[in-house]
Amino acid sequence: MGQPAEQISPEQLKSYGYSDDILPKTSEQRDWGVFHYITVWMGAVHNIMSYMTVAGFFALGLSVPQVFWAVMLSAVIVSAGYVLNGHSAAKYGVPFAMLLRDSFGVKGSIIPALCRGLIAGVVFFGATTVVGAQSLNVIFARIFPDYMTWGAGFDLFGLNFPTMLSYLFLWIITVALFLGGMNILSVFSKYSSPVVYIFIIGAAIWAITIAGGIGPIMEYVPAQPMENGLVFIACVSALVSNWAGPIVNISDLTQRAKSPKAPLYGLPIGMIVSYLLFAVTCIGLIVGTQIAFGEPIFNIVDAIGKIDNPFAVIVLILALNVGATGFVVFGNLLPAGLQMTALLPKWFTVKSAGIWTAVIGTLILPWKLVESTATLYLFYSFIGSMYGPIAGIMLSSFYIERRRKLNLDTIYVKPGDNGEHASGYNKVACLVMAISFLLPMSGAFLPQVAILSMLNQFAFFSGLILSFVLYTLFYKKQ
Repeated sequence: MGQPAEQISPEQLKSYGYSDDILPKTSEQRDWGVFHYITVWMGAVHNIMSYMTVAGFFALGLSVPQVFWAVMLSAVIVSAGYVLNGHSAAKYGVPFAMLLRDSFGVKGSIIPALCRGLIAGVVFFGATTVVGAQSLNVIFARIFPDYMTWGAGFDLFGLNFPTMLSYLFLWIITVALFLGGMNILSVFSKYSSPVVYIFIIGAAIWAITIAGGIGPIMEYVPAQPMENGLVFIACVSALVSNWAGPIVNISDLTQRAKSPKAPLYGLPIGMIVSYLLFAVTCIGLIVGTQIAFGEPIFNIVDAIGKIDNPFAVIVLILALNVGATGFVVFGNLLPAGLQMTALLPKWFTVKSAGIWTAVIGTLILPWKLVESTATLYLFYSFIGSMYGPIAGIMLSSFYIERRRKLNLDTIYVKPGDNGEHASGYNKVACLVMAISFLLPMSGAFLPQVAILSMLNQFAFFSGLILSFVLYTLFYKKQ
């Protein structure tokens, strides 16, 4: 039988060296109801990276209806991932960093924790923040007409001076919001979402109007229509990969659920309704501006920048950055902080680990990742290849191997105790994770091998399905 979190003494766990951040949540700490889960991602859905991803769908030849259904299918898949992978935390109040111990072993959990918390957190923070900085350039250029000429000739590994200033500005705001703690983040999520929706819907109406109405948008045909249905699945996989991180560590949010039913109802409602509006506004903006201005626009900020009204441009870009900031904080800095605190509690707190994530996320030169559709989709294949196996193993372990029951005594162990596995490693889980990552990712470097190339195109799905099947078949061998 799984042991309820309330039966474990917090004082006893603290004596083992566990910090408050990674202890099981008590009944009093589980304060998130259905409404919290409905709103948590509503604003974050409208982030610039997601718009760039969908713009790539049109570049790959998808029609308007195909893009709409790709977005909505992604929403359903992401919602299912949230519900399934978040149930154990909603039931036991345990954060992601500690749940990994149940699937991978006390020591084995270090590998997926670093993948999710540090590597992915760093990359997503950097990429999202630099895209946000590029959008702020548009705002500052409206306020200071010569802004983009400041520091002419300056080049920091490919980053110009104005974008560097914008990046620094957004970096400080994002980190400051993160340091404000969960209470401030909850308020931010609750009240920022309506603001984002008001303005982004207004932008879609503007784009549809300048395109001549709904009719021309629905009749839009890409320059090179999609010929292979597998491209559609690859697009769905790419958009799901954009949310693969939160799927993997959704337990960091569901651990606060008042009851398991709160995320069960709230997360799908919030995600599907949000994506319905996202699909409409995204298609309206991307296709509407392309029809009106006669050129494809990969970056949604460039589309908004064509609006004549400076006030509208400023407000819209700020609204998109509100969504992007929420995504970075909830989906990247917070998980990174929790993971590093669980791994090295004497070295890190959640806040210090989050700051280091932001620092390293800058040092990797993230502006190189978002230069084109090709680099963006390579980024998604890497993320999907890494996240899919982690999620697949966690799902198989909890639902098949454990039959939805956890023993917290084998997770929160005394110093020097390796828990359930004598070596501290669930060797089957670690091996399965390696295989399920290497096969899809190798397709990016061996495109001539058809099967590997196909696995790479559907990286998140490939990794998840491979790991789930392999672990289900072999977990008894450990």
